[in-house]
Parts: sequence; structure tokens; C-alpha cells
Amino acid sequence: MAGSKLDGLSQIQRERLFYLEFRAFFLGAVNRYDIVNRFGVKDAAGTRDIRLYRDLAPGNIEYEYRIRSYLPTDQFRPLFTFDVPQAMVAIAHGLGDDFVGTGKPLITCEMPTHLNTPDIDVLAAMTRAIHLRRAVKLTYRSLSSGATRKEIVPYALVDNGLRWHVRAYDRKRQRFSDFVINRMSGPRLLDGEEFPEHETREADIQWNRIVTMEMVPHPRLKHPETIAHEYAMKDGVLTVNVRAAVAGYVLRRWNVDCSEDHHLEGAEVHLWLRNRPTLYGVEGLVIAPGYSGESFSTPPAE
Repeated sequence: MAGSKLDGLSQIQRERLFYLEFRAFFLGAVNRYDIVNRFGVKDAAGTRDIRLYRDLAPGNIEYEYRIRSYLPTDQFRPLFTFDVPQAMVAIAHGLGDDFVGTGKPLITCEMPTHLNTPDIDVLAAMTRAIHLRRAVKLTYRSLSSGATRKEIVPYALVDNGLRWHVRAYDRKRQRFSDFVINRMSGPRLLDGEEFPEHETREADIQWNRIVTMEMVPHPRLKHPETIAHEYAMKDGVLTVNVRAAVAGYVLRRWNVDCSEDHHLEGAEVHLWLRNRPTLYGVEGLVIAPGYSGESFSTPPAE
């Protein structure tokens, strides 16, 4: 963000100018009524915002009388920095974090169907526990043990691309594990207490260890340059740094062939992990495509 140009503005002015530029950049047109309808201000305020934006970013937008809107010019250079994941969410669900109803997509946008979504009350209990640093008692259903009572110390939410879980210390098993939110019921936050050091995030080795994975186009592909372009690889390599605790999820989600001899086949396999030794000591690799090596007892999710 061009900080020097925006330093003297109030927070609400920044938000309105951000919204103005977002619509111009991603939707190709913006007018004062977009600002009026979004922020509930008077027409004159919307006009002033557009005038201010044009003063701060001269040459970025110009008025098109035919549609009575401002359009981005060929010289358009964003005044703000747009984070790609946040931009994609805004396009798909609507821009802004102050909805009291359901957000609407800015353009037609179809996303993969979610087969399960977290129960809102359970999710809220988990986020409160994380924020307030509380342990939680709950009923948890696992594939190995069925329904059991647990006491966990959660410290992070994780989206693995298919479902949400929490990273937490399991007091019964005395280890850090992943707990799927949809398998929880009846959570109850315990009274505040000082956690012993071995139950804190700082003690979770798998969470704190960063694994560097080097992915390349799968050797069996006829046109590997297509994948290199799709993933914006540098010199034919995509280097990704992830927490060891989520490495297995990343490899599974992107169907990365982790076999030593890149023998996996299938139209969905586009990437091969060329530095397989980086996974040494990483837990939960049972779900990594093609990985066979040292056996680890800790599953990717309870």
C-alpha cells in the first residue's frame, strides 16, 4: 500500500478507497453509488471519495459517460496491495467483513461442494478456547475408538482443504494431534489455568518445524512446461515451505507423487516431490501419495 499517500487518512476513508479501487480493478467499473450503497453515506460523500482517489492515484481511472462509471485506464497501478487469497474470497462471497446476512458473490463463481461444514456452536467454542487459552472437555468420535470423552488444549485452527480441524494437545494420550471439528460434540471450556510448558504450542515439534518441499512437473508428462507455467515455477521448481504438521495434507490435496521413482500414474498427478528426504521425521505421511518409508504411528487426524 502506498503508505505515504494514505498516512493522513482515517480508517473509514481508507476502507472506502480500498473498496473503490477493488471494484475498479476486479470488476472494471465503479461509481459513487457503489460507495453510497456499500457504506450508507450521502451522494456527496461518494463523490468526494472518488475525487480524493483520483488525486491520490492520478491516471488510474477515467469517467465513461456512456455507462456513468469510472473505468480503469491502461496505466492503472493499484494504490493498495491486494492479497490474492483475500481477493478470491471477496469475489466469491462479497467484499467486507461486516455482513449481518449472507454475502453475495461479486461475479458468477462456482466452488467445490463442501460435504461437511463445522457446526457453528462447536466452532465458536473452539475459537473461544484458542483465544482465551482454555482447555476443553468434549466428546470426540474417532475411527479407531468411537465416541470417547477427551480433554484437549487447542491452540490453532487448520483448514486442510477438505475439512477444518484444530491442532491441540491431547491430555489423555499426552501428545499433540489434529482433531476434526465435525467429530466433536458437547464442548465445555474449563476454567482458566496456566498450562504446563509441554502442553503449549511451543512444545509441538511438528508444528514448529518448517519443511521445505521442492516440487517439479511429473516426469511422465508430455508437456511439463504447462505445469511449470501453471504453478509459476522458477527454473522448473516450485519451492514450498510448510509446517511438518500439515505437510501430509498439502501433498494429498495437490496429488504430489512422493515415490522415489515417480511411478504414480493418473490424470490428477501433475507434480513430483524431488527432495523426498525432506520428509524424514514428518508424521502423518500415510496420506501422502506414493510415500512409503519409515512408519509413523501418529495419524494425520484423530
